[in-house]
Amino acid sequence: MTRARSELVDLSVTSYYHCINRCVRRAFLCGSDRLTGKNYEHRKTWVVERLTELTSVFAIEVCAYAVMSNHYHLVLRVNKDTAEDWSEQDIIERWQQLFKLPLLVERYVTGKTTSAAENEVAQSIIQTWRSRLMDLSWYMRMLNEHLARKANAEDNCKGRFWEGRFKSQALLDEAAVLTCMSYVDLNPIRAAITDSLEKSDFTSIQQRIKQWEDAQPSGKKNKSVTRDISMNDKVPLASLINSSHDTHVHSLGYLERDYFELVDWAGRSICAGKRGYIPDNVPPILNRLGLNVEIFVQHMQGKRPHLSITQALGRLEKLQAYANQLGVKFIKGFKQTQVIYQ
Repeated sequence: MTRARSELVDLSVTSYYHCINRCVRRAFLCGSDRLTGKNYEHRKTWVVERLTELTSVFAIEVCAYAVMSNHYHLVLRVNKDTAEDWSEQDIIERWQQLFKLPLLVERYVTGKTTSAAENEVAQSIIQTWRSRLMDLSWYMRMLNEHLARKANAEDNCKGRFWEGRFKSQALLDEAAVLTCMSYVDLNPIRAAITDSLEKSDFTSIQQRIKQWEDAQPSGKKNKSVTRDISMNDKVPLASLINSSHDTHVHSLGYLERDYFELVDWAGRSICAGKRGYIPDNVPPILNRLGLNVEIFVQHMQGKRPHLSITQALGRLEKLQAYANQLGVKFIKGFKQTQVIYQ
């Protein structure tokens, strides 16, 4: 039975979620359709541009993304503390970027309300907006509706663009977040679209590499990224830490070089002719997080798809706590997800 999204997304358990959505009938509505001969590659740019817009409005960060020809993946983090620190004016300015303000709120902002009751109603509306600006469902709604309307207008048609509501997977610990981010960033390589991270277009790993290269001294820059990443294509990504002494509150707890090394290593392990091959130089971050190296590579290869479609991913004790929070005894893939942990 389908569960309400409000039951699956619980910020007291985790603020990290893996979200997936597919085009209707899995048609290549964001890529090159071999059956019709039509090319919709430009729509991938729409996705990235909309992510950029929404991330500047919502208290939700993008940790990783990959835009494919008929689906996309996101790893998102909800920043509840950030949203709760916003002033009423902050909330109004952000909400106004998405919707027209109701007349009562406009009057409240300009000091033209005539009673305490009107003020209370206006304040209640603003607090509702605060909760929506840190709500995963509202974020995904603003993303999917915008893209569907734009695509239907271009095709001069009506009807569904997405096959259904987005799927979400709770990521219960840092190992689960790292695994899922790597899985998302390696989607083009796993699909045999490309054989290098630098050429993995419309992914967060390509953007992170490009930003890292741009930060290097001019004499050390490597012009290996083939796609020109414009300002509109630069999604504000959750930052990786630059050193073990970096304690920035909004940074992911992985060193930038560790993450690049891990994704590069995993990408080489799933290239054609190397399936199942585990090199000796395993990145130490896998051992530090207690991940099973062989199963990790199989997951990146897509040989263990159940790890991607479970309600949650994390260590046994985290999964048990999550199940208790949902009031259930069983979570799909409960036992299978444990194979990735040593």
